[in-house]
Amino acid sequence: MSRSIDRSTRGPAPRLGTLAALAAAASLGLAAPSLRADDAGYAPKEALGTMSGADIYGHICQGCHMPNAQGAAGAGYYPKLAGDPALVSWEYAAVTVLGGKHGMPAFGLPAGNAMFIVHLSDAQVADVVNYVRTHFGNHYKDLATADQVAKLPHPGHSHDEP
Repeated sequence: MSRSIDRSTRGPAPRLGTLAALAAAASLGLAAPSLRADDAGYAPKEALGTMSGADIYGHICQGCHMPNAQGAAGAGYYPKLAGDPALVSWEYAAVTVLGGKHGMPAFGLPAGNAMFIVHLSDAQVADVVNYVRTHFGNHYKDLATADQVAKLPHPGHSHDEP
């Protein structure tokens, strides 16, 4: 016997971007009350400034792209980054991290933005992009710098701002 569910009293289903943002926030301990400071995997938002590209990947990216960067499919689609030929361009990877893509949250939004979950500095974007491009079967040698990332479009910034 099948039961129909009356969804008229519920709000709209969350968008994929919202789910990905919540997953990223949860991995940082920002939206998951069950995480405590003594739990493995907990990282307060303030700790991002001291993290390496590998740490940032581990605390933000792997929640969707998986620990070995193999990606996932199910409630959403999270592309694999392992052996990804699109990563030949560090600019492509950095713009994707800064502005988001296909439901992935933008990590380059200004800190005061209402959609702000986690803001990564230009140096942090360069670090995580360089990490992904030199690990998981990716062997790209040209590394991005914070100064190069700063010259890319950043979401929420006017064209007059640097």
